[in-house]
Amino acid sequence: MRISVFGIGYVGVVSAACLAKDGHEVIAVDVDLGKIDAINAGNSPIVEEGIDDLVREVVAAGKLTATSDTQFAIDNTDASFICVGTPSAADGSVGLSFVVDVCRNIGTAMASKEGYHSVIVRSTIVPGSTESACIPVLEETSGKKAGSGFGLGYYPEFLRESTAIADYYDPGLVVFGSMDTGTRDFLSELNKDMPCDIHKVDIRTAELLKYTSNCWRAVKVTFANEIGNIAKAAGIDGQTVMEILCSDEKAAMSPYFMRPGFAFGGSCLPKDVRALGFLARSTGAEAHLLNAVLEANEAQIARAEAMIEDSGAKSVGFVGISFKPGTDDLRESPLVALAARLIEKGVDV
Repeated sequence: MRISVFGIGYVGVVSAACLAKDGHEVIAVDVDLGKIDAINAGNSPIVEEGIDDLVREVVAAGKLTATSDTQFAIDNTDASFICVGTPSAADGSVGLSFVVDVCRNIGTAMASKEGYHSVIVRSTIVPGSTESACIPVLEETSGKKAGSGFGLGYYPEFLRESTAIADYYDPGLVVFGSMDTGTRDFLSELNKDMPCDIHKVDIRTAELLKYTSNCWRAVKVTFANEIGNIAKAAGIDGQTVMEILCSDEKAAMSPYFMRPGFAFGGSCLPKDVRALGFLARSTGAEAHLLNAVLEANEAQIARAEAMIEDSGAKSVGFVGISFKPGTDDLRESPLVALAARLIEKGVDV
């Protein structure tokens, strides 16, 4: 395959080098002439385990070149990966200016290209950005329609710094979304030998999955740190606690608890989260995440209450009110709490 990679940064260099190692003809594109010269000289502009030797190898083999000429890159490839940065603003919003600029350049180049070309975003962007930010500028500058005049997809990367090359060849998952069969087939062929499940979804789902993965890792780190702080304050080895916890694939590490739904309840979870939060406060360790868990759980009940109120329903039926199926335990059931609030507001339950 012939692939152009826009952005010779961390993701771009690793992606370009690994694609070239797989035998594809790759053109890396950037506005930074220093990075272009480095690649063409067989040198990596980034620091990453094994990347220096890999870039040197694929450049010497003629599989990887770099340029600042977008038109040349588009004319001589069949698909483009956008791997530019999306910096965070002070309010948490994501800056899309680099992505939009690249899309504008690609679209302008596609205007004079007769063959079909797929544009595939790899940059981390919030759900809806491919549709709201990329499509308009690509269509305007190319004069073509997304999904028919050119291909469009979102293909997030899950590369970790210091293990990026290993992650590329042995990913935990591969997911991508596309508007057209050409782009979907291209990405399917590209990933056919990957040793993991290939998830073909819509573009927005793929966009959200990247953020979900990163945020989940951040939550796990924070949770482990809080347990470590509480354990240290109580004279306990937090490393041992977490190692044993992670060995429990049946409950603690089970995907059973990773399904979006209603609030948690029952005789254990609410009480024990409160108790561990109390222990943290009493020892000076604090537990910001655990406290937020209780707040978020309460907000889930309030959200359901507001949805029912907004619907204007005068009567609501509950198919079971225990905290989970298969039990008659009503202790701290969120459904009992919800029913009580609705009754107070005059709703027949």
